[in-house]
Amino acid sequence: MDRIILFGISSVPVVIVSRRSLFSLKVHGFYRFLAWECIIWLFASNYPFWFRDPFSLQQVISWIFLIASGYLAIAGAILLKKQGKKEISRDDKALFQFEKTSELVDRGIYTYIRHPLYSSLLFLTWGIFMKHTSYFLLLIAILSTAFLFITAILDERECVQYFGEKYRDYMKRSKRFVPHIL
Repeated sequence: MDRIILFGISSVPVVIVSRRSLFSLKVHGFYRFLAWECIIWLFASNYPFWFRDPFSLQQVISWIFLIASGYLAIAGAILLKKQGKKEISRDDKALFQFEKTSELVDRGIYTYIRHPLYSSLLFLTWGIFMKHTSYFLLLIAILSTAFLFITAILDERECVQYFGEKYRDYMKRSKRFVPHIL
C-alpha cells in the first residue's frame, strides 16, 4: 500500500511538468512522461532495498549505474545550458524551456552521445531495478527503456526539423545513448 501512495505522490509533479505533452502521441515528451512513470514505479517498489546488502555484486552494479546516471544528467544539463543558446521565439509549447535551443550542442559529452539526459534516465532505470529484481520489475524496466528509445527517436525527428542537415550530420558521428556502442 505504501508503494502505491509513494507512486501517486511522486507522480503528481511529473504530471504537472509534463502536462503540455500528455495528450500528443507525436511529441517526445509524452513517451518521456511514460518512462518517468516507470522509473517512479521502480523506485516506489525498490526503495526498501536501497541499502540492503551494500557490498553484493548486484548492489555494486546498481550503484555504478546510478553514479553514471548522475554524471550524465549533470554533464548534459550544464552543456545544454551553456552552449544551447536559448531561443525565446521558439514557440513549441511541448518543449521545456531548456530544450528550446538555437544552437546544436555537439561538444563535451554530446560529442559522443546525442541524448545524455535520456541516457541518464536509462542508467537510472536499470540502477533502480538492480536494487531488488523481479520479473514484474524487469517488465517495467524494459517498458521504461522502450519509452526512452521512442522518446529519443521522436526528439531526433524534432531536431532534424529544426536544425536540418546539421543535425543529420551530427547523428552520423554520435551514438544515441552509449559512446561507441548504442
